[in-house]
Amino acid sequence: MVPASKPRLDLIIAAPRGFCAGVDRAIQIVELTIEKYGAPVYVRHEIVHNRFVVDMLRGKGAVFVEELDEVPEGVPVVFSAHGVPKAVPDKATERGMIFLDATCPLVSRVHRQAERLVEAGRHIVFIGHAGHPEVIGTFGQVPEGSMSLIETVADAEAYAPADPDSLAFLTQTTLSMDDTAAVVATLQRRFPSMLSPRGEDICYATSNRQTAVKAIAHACDAVLVIGAPNSSNSVRLVEVAEREGTPARLIERAADLDFGFLDGVKTLGITAGASAPELLVRELVDLLGQHYAVSEQEVETKRETIIFKLPRELDAAAAA
Repeated sequence: MVPASKPRLDLIIAAPRGFCAGVDRAIQIVELTIEKYGAPVYVRHEIVHNRFVVDMLRGKGAVFVEELDEVPEGVPVVFSAHGVPKAVPDKATERGMIFLDATCPLVSRVHRQAERLVEAGRHIVFIGHAGHPEVIGTFGQVPEGSMSLIETVADAEAYAPADPDSLAFLTQTTLSMDDTAAVVATLQRRFPSMLSPRGEDICYATSNRQTAVKAIAHACDAVLVIGAPNSSNSVRLVEVAEREGTPARLIERAADLDFGFLDGVKTLGITAGASAPELLVRELVDLLGQHYAVSEQEVETKRETIIFKLPRELDAAAAA
């Protein structure tokens, strides 16, 4: 039973939050592929790391698999936004498959940088999380042994390359800016001739969402981040809030909220990872409104206007 007089809860909602241009594009690619070719359309790996989005697309006719071997003959397949090793499209081509690549253009940019650096004789130190699909995809762009994975400052301190004067570094696009800066500083101190990437590898959406959380954290008693536990950028948002000294919790849906976390909380920050749709934010606010007298304030630190082009083969379907 909700008490007749609800306790007050002030909500500070971070902006930007939720879907980024790469996620929007990836979802559109799956939807337009279904529209063009009909269901089912197979998707290798989760198109983005969000169960709600995956279930929504499954309801429209998408079938999610981990490997191409699971895709029958004669049906289209879409590669996820995280990117895939070169061997995957090569295998699809050998099989004569129709395939569409939903890799985020910012991830593709890292792939091209990796190729150029290896062609120039550099060994790449890649800062990222072992086992993440984006890391697997990036390593798969260059010959085996051309890249070394570094996850932490301790890894950077212990790293012993064969040729310290021929290094370059790249990073996963969804990392913590602060953690990555510490790793990069360690590597640059130890290997002064190491080449840096052209521009920032950590994507604009990841950086913007982290900056927005930093902007609200000090005014909040706690922060809730909507996102999947396997979403790197969402997990990083929790870490950013906690680093600012504010308790934070990751939830996938409003129904996952443990109200005990809100004990003593008078001001609650809310944000969402780059693969979480805005309707999940509204779902959470609506649930909170059933238990509290809520007020909402949005704090915007950056206006995002980036839109990524669709693959040429889907342009006509998008315009129809």
